[in-house]
Amino acid sequence: MRFMMLMIPLGYETSPPDVQLDPERVKAMMKYNEALKEAGVLIALDGLHPPSMGARVSFVTGKPVVTDGPFTEAKEVLGGYWMINVKSRDEAIEWAKKCPASENEIIEIRQVQEIEDFSEEVQQAAKGFDELQKGNAHKAR
Repeated sequence: MRFMMLMIPLGYETSPPDVQLDPERVKAMMKYNEALKEAGVLIALDGLHPPSMGARVSFVTGKPVVTDGPFTEAKEVLGGYWMINVKSRDEAIEWAKKCPASENEIIEIRQVQEIEDFSEEVQQAAKGFDELQKGNAHKAR
């Protein structure tokens, strides 16, 4: 079962574009990341720049409207994620509990939807999705 563990650092929504990371915290997080890798459960991970460098595209008017960050209405924003493959939700929770997060960080755990989770009609509508997943994600870099 694939799970995404989403890091929500409280206060990150107001961080400036040039926010500096604490090297000691980065070392602790790297040790955790290595443990995920060594256990064979890590699929992917990334940290995200603060919202002040981002943009949102909303469709509330029926047309795309772009808003540059920071997003003043945001209460919580993502700081990064891990994609893991484990046997159960409980195992994903156990991995999240091992994270060296600080008192102002929350990890939200969400199971990834698998095509088999859907009706045959939805599976047919999503035909080719598995090929898109393999796609050219890293060629854009």
